[in-house]
Amino acid sequence: MRAWGLMLLVAMAAARCAMAAETVYPGKSWTRKPPAAVGMDARKLAAFSEFTGGRGCVVRHGCLVYTWGDYKRRGDVASAAKPWYSHFLFKAIELGKLPSLDQKVAEWEPRLADINAALGHKDRAITFRHMANQTSCYGLVEKPGTAFCYNDWQMALFWDTLFLKVYGATCRTVDAKVLRPMLAGPLGCQDRPTFMAFGTRDRAGRLAVSPRDFCRFGLLYLRKGNWRGKQLIGRKHAIMAVTSPLPASLPRASRKKAQMIPHQRSIGSGSIPDNQCPHRGSYSFLWWLNGLDEKGRRLWPGVPTDAYGAFGHGGPRAMAVIPSLDLVVSWNDARLRGWARVGKALRLLTEAVLVPSTGPAGKPRAGRARR
Repeated sequence: MRAWGLMLLVAMAAARCAMAAETVYPGKSWTRKPPAAVGMDARKLAAFSEFTGGRGCVVRHGCLVYTWGDYKRRGDVASAAKPWYSHFLFKAIELGKLPSLDQKVAEWEPRLADINAALGHKDRAITFRHMANQTSCYGLVEKPGTAFCYNDWQMALFWDTLFLKVYGATCRTVDAKVLRPMLAGPLGCQDRPTFMAFGTRDRAGRLAVSPRDFCRFGLLYLRKGNWRGKQLIGRKHAIMAVTSPLPASLPRASRKKAQMIPHQRSIGSGSIPDNQCPHRGSYSFLWWLNGLDEKGRRLWPGVPTDAYGAFGHGGPRAMAVIPSLDLVVSWNDARLRGWARVGKALRLLTEAVLVPSTGPAGKPRAGRARR
């Protein structure tokens, strides 16, 4: 009996290794596995979801392993939508619609060239790279690239320029012309994500997506832009997007407002000037990374340092990826607000991992995940 028990343990371990080695993608629906089959503790996952609240799901090794609440219902994700915008910026470059990240935005939005004459027409220098890192300083007195400003007026300008001008869509056609054929369709999204979360006349560009569909987007970046053997986004761009934090030394902009384009809209905040938070050395092409601030403090202490994610309203709406654990999670309507509680939730999630990951390609990862 003892020998049989040992053989069973060996077989279970072999099954886990095979699951980790296989590159699994969801099809019309997700492949489901119980937590134990992918080296996770169901009780600890329950503790994680109880702390987090709301609704969501956990994916490991490409399989759906844990859900709570109505994880199929799409909903507004607020600022967690922003990495979808940078995704389509990189795609525009790959399609030849833009020559590079450093093209001047004024080439597409000429009104930028006419404002802030007293500041040397500083907005003429704004590039798409600035927009995608929130360093354009649009609506503030600083010159582009000299400071960080998390700014919803800038983000509306970025969305409008990219989707309505570069892609040539309208608010009514952007889902059918851009979102579905270039991303949601190839990913096999089940719950019809839309850039019109509140309709065409209310904060156009706000993304409504279900947690399980958001996990497909996270899995795409975990797999470095590859989906079932096809690069939906170039590997170079997929890696750069989540590994290029702003220098910790880059200052936060002031609150001194500057001229904006007449009738400029916001994608969320109504504050003028809008300057919501510091970047803490953790902001990369509209993603948040587990980086270090100017004092060497980690954004999410105790969480693997390769973690990155998309977060809305300070934490209640999110998707996060932990590559060293081959793990993706998404939640909405959570009780989390602020980096301390987000960090605790991610720590609880990592504590549910019992078996180290070999990675989606079956290559063993040395040692434990970086903390």
